[in-house]
Amino acid sequence: MSLESIKYERGRLEILDQLLLPLQTRYVKVQGVEDGWKVINKMQVRGAPAIAIVGCLSLAIELLKDDCLDKKIMRQEIEGKLNYLVSARPTAVNIKLAAEELINLANSLSADENVTADEFRERFIQSIEKMLIKDIEDNRAIGKFGSEAILKSLEDESHVRVLTHCNTGSLATAGYGTALGVIRSLHAAKRLEHVYCTETRPYNQGARLTAYELVHEKIPSTLIVDSMVSALMHTRNISAVVVGADRVAANGDTANKIGTYQIAIVAKYHNVPFYVAAPLTSIDMSLKSGDRIKIEERPDREMTHIGEHRIAAPGISCWNPSFDVTPASLITGIITEKGVFAPDKLHEAVP
Repeated sequence: MSLESIKYERGRLEILDQLLLPLQTRYVKVQGVEDGWKVINKMQVRGAPAIAIVGCLSLAIELLKDDCLDKKIMRQEIEGKLNYLVSARPTAVNIKLAAEELINLANSLSADENVTADEFRERFIQSIEKMLIKDIEDNRAIGKFGSEAILKSLEDESHVRVLTHCNTGSLATAGYGTALGVIRSLHAAKRLEHVYCTETRPYNQGARLTAYELVHEKIPSTLIVDSMVSALMHTRNISAVVVGADRVAANGDTANKIGTYQIAIVAKYHNVPFYVAAPLTSIDMSLKSGDRIKIEERPDREMTHIGEHRIAAPGISCWNPSFDVTPASLITGIITEKGVFAPDKLHEAVP
């Protein structure tokens, strides 16, 4: 059974505090937008799909407590709070697109004279709740299309060895996962021999979270440090790399966790197919290329400390971008809920 990173029922939202994994399992209550912004910004919840869902659900929780009867005021409050939530992690596009969609809905409901304030609130909250269901459905489709693409590239009925980076499983989504969803699908089909996951410095999402999920589901797996990827591909006959994405530009350039770019370069050298698994909500057709993607920079402490323990020399300066951009030329295919597309064919997936 997949881990549950988001627990929601109307009026109640809890998220699994991913900063405490794998040593502690504790859920944190999210009682409104301010709580939502904090758990996203502090990375207690992370992964572009999960960020969008938790952010929007935090607004739903707050709206349920609101007894405002003025639709114009409600619309203004909704727009302001959604824009605030987007600011918590600016690189992830999913929450930006979800916010735009919800603002358009709020504008429409506000302008419709036949819709009361209570109906406005109810329809708006229902729209957010549907996002939670759709994310899981989309992830399962991504898993199916991705596993089929990898198996199709094989010359025989052999089993596959896959490398993944960061965490893209049920902890990063509403459930099942994107890149890890592809791995789950391969495992379910009994075609997965082994998965290798990188530790993913400096926040160790691979060591703390992906390894936790793989062990939990008894998927055959091995943890490697980030600098071992070249040696791994040279010695272990890797079948494919599958990673997630925080934002994909119109030309296929992909922003993902720092370290993804160098894995793609190594994969190209070793002729290993490199796939990006991401829902259509991660594709930003308004950006022509990855050069226009805003890259979040994180605090020095994430590099200099592990927990409360300093591991770097005091006084050293740090550069800590949370993401890098992998050029489309290094990407074999982008796996979406509508199928697998070459980077230059994304326009066929996104209307």
